[in-house]
Amino acid sequence: MTAGTPLATREKVAERLLDASAKHSFDPDTELDWKAPFEDGKWFWPPELCSLYDTPLWKHMSEEQRIELSRHESASLASIGIWFEIILMQLLLRHSYDLDPTSGHVRYALTEIADECRHSKMFARLVTRLGTPVYKPSRLDHNLGRVLKTVSTTPGSFTGTLLAEEILDWMQRLTFPDERVQPLTRGVTRIHVVEEARHIRYAREELRRQMSSAPRWEIAFTRVSSAEAARVIARSLISPRVYASVGLDPRYAAELARTSPHRRDVMRQAARKLMDFLDEIGMFEGPGVRRMWRTSGLLG
Repeated sequence: MTAGTPLATREKVAERLLDASAKHSFDPDTELDWKAPFEDGKWFWPPELCSLYDTPLWKHMSEEQRIELSRHESASLASIGIWFEIILMQLLLRHSYDLDPTSGHVRYALTEIADECRHSKMFARLVTRLGTPVYKPSRLDHNLGRVLKTVSTTPGSFTGTLLAEEILDWMQRLTFPDERVQPLTRGVTRIHVVEEARHIRYAREELRRQMSSAPRWEIAFTRVSSAEAARVIARSLISPRVYASVGLDPRYAAELARTSPHRRDVMRQAARKLMDFLDEIGMFEGPGVRRMWRTSGLLG
C-alpha cells in the first residue's frame, strides 16, 4: 500500500480514530448516576427541540404537560436510536466482511460496533429510567428498515449512518450543555456526542471514497435508496404514540408537528451540514433525486 493512496489515507484516519477511542471512551454504567432522582421543573429534552414547540397546541398546554411531553419525546428518540444503531451495526459488519480483518479500518469498524453496543444499552437504560413505553417505529418503517439494510450498497450504508447520527448529534450538542435539562439526559447526550464525533468522521471519509470509486449503477441506486432512508429516518424520530401518552389526540398532534414551520426549521438546521456534504459529493445528482430528498424535510 503506497503512502498517499486512498487506502493508505484510510488507514491513517483509522489509526487516529483508534487512538482517540482509547483515550476518550466511556462506560455509561459507571459514568452516569442512574439512581439520582429527577429534578422538579427540569426538562427531559430542550423545549425548543420538542416537536410541538410553538404550535397552537403547545400554547394551550400547561408547563407540566410540556415537560411530560419532553420526557416521552426523549424516550422516543432513545428508543428509535436503538433501532438505528442495531441497523448500523449490521451494516458495519457487512462492510467489514470482505476486508482485511487486521487493517486499522476494520479494527476501527469493530471498535465503533463496540461503542454502538454500549450506546444501545445506555439508551435502553434511559428509557427504563424515564418510565415510559418503548417507542418503536411503525410496522411499515420497521420493515422498510429491514429492506434498506438488506439491499444497501456500501456508500448507501455510510449515507444511512450519517443520516441517523448527524441529525441526532446536532440536537444533542444543544442538549448536553443546557442547564434546564435533567442531568441524566445531559450525561447521556454528552457521552453520545463525544463518541459519535469519531463515528461521523469515519463514515464521512469512507463515503467520500466510495462515491468517487463505486460503479455508476451503485452510485445511482445509492442516491435513490438514501433519499428513501432519509424519509424513513426523519419521520421515525418522534412516535405519534408520545402524544397519546400525555393526553393529546395523536393524529391531530402529529399533523401539527409535521406542518409546524418551527419543527421544519429545526429538522433542516439539524441536517444542514450533512446536506451540504452530501451535495458536495454528488448525492443529489440525477433525474428527480433532489426532489426525493426534499420530501424528507431535511433538504431546504
